[in-house]
Amino acid sequence: MERVAYQRPGSFLLVLWEGGGNIPPQLALARRLAERGHRVRVLAPRVLRSRIESAGCVYVPLSAVPEHDSSAPADDLLQDWEKKSSLSAAARVRDRLIFGTALAYHLDVTDAIMDERPDVILADYLLLGAYVAAERAGIPLAALIHMVFPLPAPGLPPYGMGLQPARGAVGRLRDAAFAQVFRRFYNARLADLNRVRAVAGLPALSSTFEQFWGADRLLVMTSPAFDFPAISLPPNARYVGPQFDDAAWLAPWEPPAQLADDGRPLVLVSLSTTYQGQADVVRRIGAALGEMPVRGLVTLGPALRPDDIALPPNVQAVQYAPHTQVCPQADLVVTHGGHGTIITALRFGVPVVCLPMGRDQADNAARVVWHGAGLRCSSKANITTLRRTIRRALEEPRFRAGARRIAQEIASHDAASQAIQKVEALAGLRLESAV
Repeated sequence: MERVAYQRPGSFLLVLWEGGGNIPPQLALARRLAERGHRVRVLAPRVLRSRIESAGCVYVPLSAVPEHDSSAPADDLLQDWEKKSSLSAAARVRDRLIFGTALAYHLDVTDAIMDERPDVILADYLLLGAYVAAERAGIPLAALIHMVFPLPAPGLPPYGMGLQPARGAVGRLRDAAFAQVFRRFYNARLADLNRVRAVAGLPALSSTFEQFWGADRLLVMTSPAFDFPAISLPPNARYVGPQFDDAAWLAPWEPPAQLADDGRPLVLVSLSTTYQGQADVVRRIGAALGEMPVRGLVTLGPALRPDDIALPPNVQAVQYAPHTQVCPQADLVVTHGGHGTIITALRFGVPVVCLPMGRDQADNAARVVWHGAGLRCSSKANITTLRRTIRRALEEPRFRAGARRIAQEIASHDAASQAIQKVEALAGLRLESAV
């Protein structure tokens, strides 16, 4: 990490919820700020405490916000995997997280500000209570979007439906119609947001999206080469690129001996650190790989245990494997479609097979397909269909070519520096010298 000197170090407050894939890029940014000599406090559930402190940051416990852990079904804040439709699952996220925690996060962030006023508040973009607290205190806010741009913007298809960009007049009509539905869906809970604003002594808003547009910055933590091209973005939105964990920072990892390179392709299977009822999907993928001349590596994460999954001899399961160390050797990644897994695979030019199971995954899969960097398949697909899809992704060179095009774009930008520069600028920090 570059050594720098400031007229004074900055003070940052990062506000998190534990949602799985949102944590690594946001903590990566926090760690880099701490390494540059800034004081970084992180308000978050206690399950993240050790990770926060290992990153050189100060842990701040929640008080009003309920403790939660998305890797444990009983402690998951959303439990959206219970829902049978994408609309009802999205409503669960809206009701339990975006609006359901707004007052509690406002109270906890306000308390943290009173304990120690930061120069800048960094917050997961879904935590509207942090926006309100920052606005009330007059502190600059950078909302961190750890995935593709999800808010309404000209040229982007409505988010949450896995749609491709519009084509022709019919496509534009589709986008206009769904955009109205999207706005109504979130404005249905506007009264809840305005009640939080009333508690803070702030005026009511006429749309939920005014709160997003009121952030000083919306920092989009992905590559524009992966996202769909928008005609225009809101004035406060900036792409800063994906925030990867440095391999040197991660826990040491030794690959299983069975994965020694013997000429067969290596297929990495990663289906989320959060619980999404994915055990049966992993079994079917494993069975499909068992009938192919490949080496398979399944990362289970905290949501599954090796005893939960029976796999064929050519497929090994591990609890954890750093994707930044596995992907350079991989020929294909099979995933639920989480942004972190996809963007890491594409960083190394590895094509992807996406099996969306909810949340942002269908939208990520749509971008993979649109860029020609892989394929999409139903998470309910049978073993034969999975095997056929995986074989196509491995054997057709165009998918690796598509992935490599995105890899070249990612490599051409210093995303870590871009993000740091944006948040330091909000804090008004001036560099005295660099060594």
